[in-house]
Amino acid sequence: MIKAFVFGKFLPFHKGHEAMINFARTKCDFLTVLVCCSDKETISGATRKGWIQKTFENKRNVEVRLYDYQESSLPNTSVSSRRISEVWAAVFSGLLPGYSLLITSEEYGNYVAEYMAIQHIPFDPPKRLFPVSATAIRYDVFLNWKFLPDSVKPDFALKVVVLGTESTGKTTLVQKLSEHFNCSQVLEAAREIIADSNHFQPEELQLVARAHAEEIDKAVFGDSPLIIIDTDIYTTRSYARFVFQTDLEADAAIYNSNKANLYLYLSNDVPYLQDGTRLEEAARNLLDHSHRQMLKEHHIEFIEISGDWEQRFKIAVEQINLLIKKTGRKHDRQGPSNLQSPK
Repeated sequence: MIKAFVFGKFLPFHKGHEAMINFARTKCDFLTVLVCCSDKETISGATRKGWIQKTFENKRNVEVRLYDYQESSLPNTSVSSRRISEVWAAVFSGLLPGYSLLITSEEYGNYVAEYMAIQHIPFDPPKRLFPVSATAIRYDVFLNWKFLPDSVKPDFALKVVVLGTESTGKTTLVQKLSEHFNCSQVLEAAREIIADSNHFQPEELQLVARAHAEEIDKAVFGDSPLIIIDTDIYTTRSYARFVFQTDLEADAAIYNSNKANLYLYLSNDVPYLQDGTRLEEAARNLLDHSHRQMLKEHHIEFIEISGDWEQRFKIAVEQINLLIKKTGRKHDRQGPSNLQSPK
């Protein structure tokens, strides 16, 4: 029985890693993927392990293990070095006794295998099949989004929710923003389920909450990490309280789907337009208070946007650009993409 292993930080796991693991599976009877996680990294080892397990959940000859270590005790670098390879080879020999094969895409794979006295098979060292690295993804997730497996995308998606009461331009703004950023959008599910804000039943709000969460979950796998979303679960709960004086039940999965990186709240200081399906203006203004109270109760911080339509669009674009810039810096602080492992 041939037992092989691959190792890396997988920070994040990408399609180059996935291809290498699939290649390794063809060279052995049993494969271990070793996720090496240092104490200085902010994305947990459990999260990274979960990405790989989900991707290969139907492959019986693959196991994923997590190895936590301290950078003060073990070198954390992707430089090919005989000295460093010797240190890690000793670690791997202790963790994986009886393994006879190592697969990597790096020169250091030869060194590690030599010190372990096992065979090394390289996989696409020039990285022509998937010209990407974990460092490049952290630096610019937009440019490299296509290299992320579906298991990883939910953790790197950027969700922006546009909130506000009726007739404040939410839907129009969401559409303009998604066109401007060339990204996915999720429109308000209530528009398809509830035709008139003056006539609906509590059960329909449950349908709205579930349908909206499902659409958000689908959008995460779109062509961009950025998703612009029209309203959220807190708006739906606010409607339930405002109209029926009752709390709307929603499970944790719905809240998780709705959780956003940025909340934009449109004030009601624009001319009110009654299209025949909306609340009367006085009730609409009371609903605005209900929405704000619901957000306050759940400690949801938001950026309030007022002014005319063009001002709203300009401010929203500025806030989203700030989010993208901030998130880009955060991803790039993760440290070296791998400790002598596939990048």
